[in-house]
Amino acid sequence: MPSWFIKGLFSPVKTTRFPKQPETAPGAVPGRPVATDFTSPEQAAHAAAQCPTGAIRAGHISADVNLNQCIYCQRCARTEPPMAWKADYTWARRLRANNLTPQPFRKSLHIRIVDTGSCDAVIQEIKQLSKPYYNMHKLGFFITPTPRHADVLMVTGPLTHHMRLALKKTYDAMPEPKWVIAVGGCALSGCVFSRGFTSAGTVLESLPVDVEVPGCPPPPMAILYGLMLLAGRVGEMPSAKPTIMEKA
Repeated sequence: MPSWFIKGLFSPVKTTRFPKQPETAPGAVPGRPVATDFTSPEQAAHAAAQCPTGAIRAGHISADVNLNQCIYCQRCARTEPPMAWKADYTWARRLRANNLTPQPFRKSLHIRIVDTGSCDAVIQEIKQLSKPYYNMHKLGFFITPTPRHADVLMVTGPLTHHMRLALKKTYDAMPEPKWVIAVGGCALSGCVFSRGFTSAGTVLESLPVDVEVPGCPPPPMAILYGLMLLAGRVGEMPSAKPTIMEKA
């Protein structure tokens, strides 16, 4: 028997305990900006002015964040005074509560991924899900190359004109019941690409999206949480307490 096989048997690979236990590994969750109360309207306006995509909107003495437009550049966390920063991964949100995943599908979902024009950042994060630490297979999620075997359509990137027809054909080829999860800020709002001569809008405008996962890009834990939310195996989890991010 090869020595590497024997070594593997006695060298267990560390894997995330999610969803049985919250993920607390350093670096697994970069965090996100959250609504922040300031002491003056000027401070709120200054925080909003730091955002290159207009994701931060200033109120009277507070500033709110539209995560679908946020590119996580952390400029708002390094301004003075900074926006509050929340270190969690429960970024996903269910959009169609009436389209729940039936019980027989919850522990075995096959996913067809379609990149409609991204910079590849989200795809790189999705690739991590099949690696030992996240190991999405043990949770019953599998990637399939054909839409005819897929239960879930995962879409990334701003929807370009050239990909609109291909995306619709992929969705139409999937058997019922089927679900759609949009991953990344580009799929949800276009982010820095927005609507232009190459962009046909957002995925939300073209398909009935069941779950959205904001982020630019969202970390693997946020995507995994979104899949679990879609499968009905986790609920809306409480978020971590906001903290002020330390300046680099």
